[in-house]
Amino acid sequence: MVSADSPDLAAAKRLLDVAKSQGFVFQRIAPGPDGPLHGVRETTAYVETCYLGGFGEGCCATRARKYSLIVPSGLPITDRVTGDALTVLHVLVSYWAPT
Repeated sequence: MVSADSPDLAAAKRLLDVAKSQGFVFQRIAPGPDGPLHGVRETTAYVETCYLGGFGEGCCATRARKYSLIVPSGLPITDRVTGDALTVLHVLVSYWAPT
């Protein structure tokens, strides 16, 4: 369990703030202050989604390229990351630059 004053939790909160400043919109998808978050960012080239189920494992994100044509099976996933909240948020803000 991560304590409220943990350095890892503080880092995750800062990364979440950076993700919001880069265009991600997050909403809580279950009640409570520690409920899971679902985030989405749409750019001209990609649709990126993020699920943060908690501080530990159970977090994931996908990046799908946008096309002008209708793709019957949905947008093709170009990148995917799973792991803890720090890993997923780090990839969102560091490697998946908004375009």
